[in-house]
Amino acid sequence: MPEVTTLVQDYIASFNESDPARRRELIDRVWADDATYLDPVMAGDGRDGIDRMVAAAQAQFPGHRFEPTLGPDAHHDRVRFGWRLVSEADGATVAAGTDFGVLTGDGRLRAVTGFLEAPAA
Repeated sequence: MPEVTTLVQDYIASFNESDPARRRELIDRVWADDATYLDPVMAGDGRDGIDRMVAAAQAQFPGHRFEPTLGPDAHHDRVRFGWRLVSEADGATVAAGTDFGVLTGDGRLRAVTGFLEAPAA
């Protein structure tokens, strides 16, 4: 079973990887075949749907990068971790959130539900 910290690092890396073949390698390593992702603004079903969703997020936020901010914390088949989306130009945070995942028996992600944080005042 992959170590949870490595899994989350690869998950974040997949959102930052602009090379489609390399991004797909990461997605295949991180996600189960029938995985699902859901947050208030995006959704993806299966590895193909998740790959399309990540590509769309990259197209919407060119010049930005996801960074981990919390955890990961894990117990049983559950994992929680935080992230933020920052501008590569000035480091400003444009979005942040916490994701909750369910792991498969082999340590990949079966499902992730993301929650967006309220913008800082």
